[in-house]
Amino acid sequence: MVTVSKEITRLEHSAVKLTLTVAKDEVRSAYNKLMDGYAKSAQIPGFRKGKAPRSVLERKLGEALRTEALHQIMEDATASVFQDEEHFPPDARPLTYSDAKIDPVEELNFEADLVFSLTYDVMPALTLGTWQGLEIEAPNVEIGEEDLQRELEKIQERNATVQDKDDNTPAENGDVATVDYQELTPEGNPAPDTQRQDFTFTLGTGYNIFKFDSDILGMKKGETKDFSKTYPEDFEDADLAGKTKNLRVSLKSLKKKELPVIDDDFAQDVDEKYKTLGDLKTSIRDRLHKDAELRLRAFKINHIMEKIMENSPVDLPESMIQYQLDRHWQNLAQRLNMSVDALKEAAQNEQAPIKALISTWRPETIKALHRGLIMEKIIQELNLQVTEEDIQGHVETLAQNSGMPLEDMQKYYKEGEARQYLEDEVKEDRAYAKILEVSKINTRNTVQYREFAENNG
Repeated sequence: MVTVSKEITRLEHSAVKLTLTVAKDEVRSAYNKLMDGYAKSAQIPGFRKGKAPRSVLERKLGEALRTEALHQIMEDATASVFQDEEHFPPDARPLTYSDAKIDPVEELNFEADLVFSLTYDVMPALTLGTWQGLEIEAPNVEIGEEDLQRELEKIQERNATVQDKDDNTPAENGDVATVDYQELTPEGNPAPDTQRQDFTFTLGTGYNIFKFDSDILGMKKGETKDFSKTYPEDFEDADLAGKTKNLRVSLKSLKKKELPVIDDDFAQDVDEKYKTLGDLKTSIRDRLHKDAELRLRAFKINHIMEKIMENSPVDLPESMIQYQLDRHWQNLAQRLNMSVDALKEAAQNEQAPIKALISTWRPETIKALHRGLIMEKIIQELNLQVTEEDIQGHVETLAQNSGMPLEDMQKYYKEGEARQYLEDEVKEDRAYAKILEVSKINTRNTVQYREFAENNG
């Protein structure tokens, strides 16, 4: 192990420049050791194996030996410093996913100390600002009759029956239509690779790319219609915004939804545990109340955390941000059953939905990392500990909320990374509870559940 002196320079964006110095005597010694190893095994024409003089070896292999020795000395020096846990500061250690950049050294010089530097990212330092006694405003969320009716209508829609309409009956909003459609060229010919067959949707919902619901109204089964649509500059689909499309739509089938009457029989059909419509309404109200409480808690936490982040700045290293962004790419590619490269190519080709999603990743990642570092500090300050009873209670809650059997949930979180994740989650949840406890929350006004849920999804 070589003897090394070090100098640590803190840089912006949570980076460190580590300058290492290896004394020239150490450099010479390391080179000689490497030369001795080669001398014992080198086969040079005109000499027996391992008997060639050092002068001959240096003449034949000198440049390669110096280059190898230089790399070996730098590698050994770096390892020596990082392995010295007693004297190397923990906050100057490189992140595992940070690639160190080493300043190039041209050649090995036996007449001077070897000095070289490497730059890498470290865990960002965060000074926790004020987090107790912060004041925010939050609404009072009210569950009204309109909210109950809307939920009942959703259940009614799920329990609807669908029947074929008479062939001579025109299409109306609410009908379930099955169509073939394709784009047309300006001359009225089918555009290549634009045909979609057997596409089914409910008229009036707008659940189709070209939003041609109104253009189908009045059509009958078996009819085909050509038409043009011009989309506004601020249209939700960037690929269509400001453009005019010529389309051909063929109506293949038309079905009418028959909605059940919302009464006691309806409630019993939903679940036999409901004897009356009032029982079903009570269950819906309880569910909405629980959902409102969870959303309101998240609302309060988010607004308090924004204030804590304002007075707890941090300089995140790019490698930390990039590591999380790479995970986003991998997760999305897995969900879409694509390779990461194919997904990135799709994004470069300006596929609007993907581009819109990806554009949110970086700011959301930076915010999440900042928030995570703050929570680590608060958890440390509170010295939160997790007991087996805490773990069991949290597992039971997870099982109840997910509908998974308790035994299966317990088995999943029994050990390994899943167990550690659960412990961290319990600590974080308790820390949030403490943050809420020591914050001042003013109720400013009352909002309906639907409005609050739509704005705080």
